[in-house]
Amino acid sequence: MSAPSLLLLDLDGVLRRFPPDAPIEDRFGLPRGTLARVSFALAGPATAGRATDEEWRAAVRERLVDERLLPPRRAADAVAAWTRTGEVIDGALDLVRRVRERCRVALLSNATDRLPRDLVALGLDREVDAVVTSARLGVAKPAPEAFRRALRVLQHSPSGTLFCDDHAVNAEAARTVGIDAVHTPDLPSLHEALSSRGLLDDGPGAGPADSPGPLLLVLHDRDDASEAARELADAGWSPCAVHKDVLAGEDDLEDADWVVELATGPDDQPASAHRGLLEALARRYDGFVTD
Repeated sequence: MSAPSLLLLDLDGVLRRFPPDAPIEDRFGLPRGTLARVSFALAGPATAGRATDEEWRAAVRERLVDERLLPPRRAADAVAAWTRTGEVIDGALDLVRRVRERCRVALLSNATDRLPRDLVALGLDREVDAVVTSARLGVAKPAPEAFRRALRVLQHSPSGTLFCDDHAVNAEAARTVGIDAVHTPDLPSLHEALSSRGLLDDGPGAGPADSPGPLLLVLHDRDDASEAARELADAGWSPCAVHKDVLAGEDDLEDADWVVELATGPDDQPASAHRGLLEALARRYDGFVTD
């Protein structure tokens, strides 16, 4: 099977993430989950392009007042605090940059007319070749028509497209129109989807890795090492053994770091074939990767 010539990528949960709503809800005395419940219930017109982003957020403010959860001024302040740009998932951005050396990359997002401003603020407008939003299409995922319209906008065929989304229902819908679609709820699964289809230089058909031996993910905190090891083991890495190790430049055990030993990735290739992914993970914990 030839490699895809278009990567169609979901945005939120794949390339961008938001901090939790709970601190905002606690600050304003709202029950946990209120902001998600109210905002999603009212998002339909804005994500379908029938209302603006500001009209949607105004409706959220009004609903908080109507449900007697907050007075008008407090509701406005709560929605303002909740209106955030989010942050880029660095490891995913690294993968996107590598994929763009081989094919086009486009975003397909259920989003309002605010999205272009967010992308500029995050610098993501320069990191992809095209952006298609549900507001522009007039229909949102998981409707199969959203994918048909997106492909028409992008002038691309389903058979040459790979779609990745953190919601399984969206991936399933994309498959109904002939797109190769993968549920990618985390960074390891995104890496696997791209690598297994030849979109990364460590995928099938690539040359042997420079260093076929194990890699060490070096972290300073034992809890961080254990958390990273669990995440990697769940994704199919092995052996994910955690131990303390005295590395070069360290004098004794008290100075030693915690390491996660990795021999093979989820595709049974040497861990060194996925070094870029591991380095992105290490940065999350202020650590590093070594042989």
